[in-house]
Amino acid sequence: MTVFRLGALAAAALSLAAPVRAQDAGTLKPVTVQGSRTSQLETAETANTGVVTQEQLDARTVYRPGELLETTPGLVVSQHSGEGKANQFYLRGFNLDHGTDLRTTIDGMLVNQRSHAHGQGWTDLNFLIPELATLLEYRKGPFYAAEGDFASAGAVHITYADRLERGIASVGLGQYGWRRTLLADSPKLGDGHLLYALELFHNDGPWVVEDDYRKVNAVLRYSQGSSANGFNLTGMAYRGRWHATDQLPLREVQAGRLDRFDAIDQTDGGRAERYSLSGGWQRTTAAGATKVNAYAVANRLQLFSNFTYFLNDPVNGDQFAQPDRRTTTGLNASHTWATPFMGRESETTVGLQLQNDNIYNGLYTTVARQRLATVREDHIVESSAGLYLENATRWLPWLRTVAGVRADAFRFDVRSDRPENGGRADARQFSPKLNLIFGPWAKTEFYAGAGRGFHSNDARGTTITTDPATGLPADRVTPLARSTGYELGVRSELVPGLQSSFSVYRLELASELVFVGDAGTTEAGRPSRRVGFEFSNYYKPNRWLTLDADLAFARARFRGSDPAGNRIPGAVEGVASIAAAVDNVGPWFGALQLRYFGPRPLIEDNSVRSGSTATLNGRIGYKLSPSTRIELEGYNLTDRQVSAIDYYYESQLPGEAGPVADIHFHPIESRSFRLVLVHRF
Repeated sequence: MTVFRLGALAAAALSLAAPVRAQDAGTLKPVTVQGSRTSQLETAETANTGVVTQEQLDARTVYRPGELLETTPGLVVSQHSGEGKANQFYLRGFNLDHGTDLRTTIDGMLVNQRSHAHGQGWTDLNFLIPELATLLEYRKGPFYAAEGDFASAGAVHITYADRLERGIASVGLGQYGWRRTLLADSPKLGDGHLLYALELFHNDGPWVVEDDYRKVNAVLRYSQGSSANGFNLTGMAYRGRWHATDQLPLREVQAGRLDRFDAIDQTDGGRAERYSLSGGWQRTTAAGATKVNAYAVANRLQLFSNFTYFLNDPVNGDQFAQPDRRTTTGLNASHTWATPFMGRESETTVGLQLQNDNIYNGLYTTVARQRLATVREDHIVESSAGLYLENATRWLPWLRTVAGVRADAFRFDVRSDRPENGGRADARQFSPKLNLIFGPWAKTEFYAGAGRGFHSNDARGTTITTDPATGLPADRVTPLARSTGYELGVRSELVPGLQSSFSVYRLELASELVFVGDAGTTEAGRPSRRVGFEFSNYYKPNRWLTLDADLAFARARFRGSDPAGNRIPGAVEGVASIAAAVDNVGPWFGALQLRYFGPRPLIEDNSVRSGSTATLNGRIGYKLSPSTRIELEGYNLTDRQVSAIDYYYESQLPGEAGPVADIHFHPIESRSFRLVLVHRF
């Protein structure tokens, strides 16, 4: 067996651009592996790539759709506000905020939103329908030529099904007003299949001011052909409305003046909409494999937040609005062909990635969602083109290389209500990659990798001259922040049924430059370095039991010397997950997962730290018939009173004489249960 797949169906799935690769792989019907994790020996470039099958995704008990990404070892998905808001992400020593440095796609469409009103790389996954996800592919580190913007810490690609083996009708009821209905099927139509799905959802949560999160989700897809030769056309629509309980000051909860599920400003919240049209086409012949996918996405967001209460405006309070509406268009294309070299097996891939964002956003002060004043308004057109080349060659039976390079070009065009803050900026990024793979020996491979990556910064920061909040001069930021990574790893399947991988890495950022959406200005962070290790295990000792055990640790520091200290606030250190899934035991099935992420520094000198967070989720189910099952899902089973996220900053409440520096936290939801009935037809 060799790594080279050209001429076989797998070539189309494993040799192309990452967004297209994930889309193709999902149509290869991972059900054929019967719940076992796909082997990565002789195909993976590093120890930290993986493919999660539909059976593994189904076994997860997730409180919200974004938590499906936690099947990526070492990744934690959290929340600091209402259910409709984009999640918080932790990975490889990063507090990734709402998605910066974690590239996320669904069917090739980039979910990260550039130059967003609230946070760079905003990744709202509330439109995700887990039952349609047939495959999740993850990659960590800047080592892959097909991964561009936002992929320094990692990339996750989710594939939707072209067709379902059977239709799905699901009805669920739970505590705190949780209700969910899903209907999906893919009947044959002409020479292809028409897949449809409709999801209706509501959740209040344990909050004193109920979230009243209402969601409508719909998917319509027509597909023909196979994973190697075929096409699909897909329309998606999502709409959500919610109230929000943002983070709370710890001093008020400890004094007993505020319940941990209460709110200071009871009018925070928002509404979001997403509509997309996408298409994918693939063609495989003896001469090579070609993939093309294109998409257009319209996103709308109205977000109201108040994190400092009455610090800036003692009369009206500090609530602010961050509306964002945009139209994003994109194209991913790649071609792979065999390139024998001096008798060695080799293949080469060339790819092109284009994206354009037409964005209107702003920042306003508000009271109870009513606008008071304008801080800034902007019209942004951000365009990018990425071209990459990658070659995989087996030089010896025990040595292969995957070498690549990508070139990216960005253009930022900003028109601001303050003319001095508008203008144009251009940037280029050249990113070489090299991975060495040794083995396999005794079903074990060794890896060494190095590569450069980047994330783009908010376009408004590249042209700014005046702080819109204070009127003082402001420094412009570098449009593209470079990252450099190094990694050593090992992957083994020596023990029957056990797949293990271990890696150590170093990741350096030239600058943690970000646009601070809450303030309407920019901050230039210092250069940083993260050093860590990851240990991942998947064990299937028999047909009815599956075990996962993952452990990760990172040391994150600013480089250079500063009296304030060198810790990176919010940077995750220790992460662990242990999960067990049971099936094929008569009519019974179930799963249990322990999830842990440890204390984090909240300020640079490490004098204030967060606590650790551990939760236990699980489910138990019974198959009433081959077509019908019922299951009980439980979240935070031990009812731990811990934080989903912690910050340290100044705020001021009514009656306080001045600003108070304090920990502000968003709690993990209390113990809750959901009962779900699923029928396959």
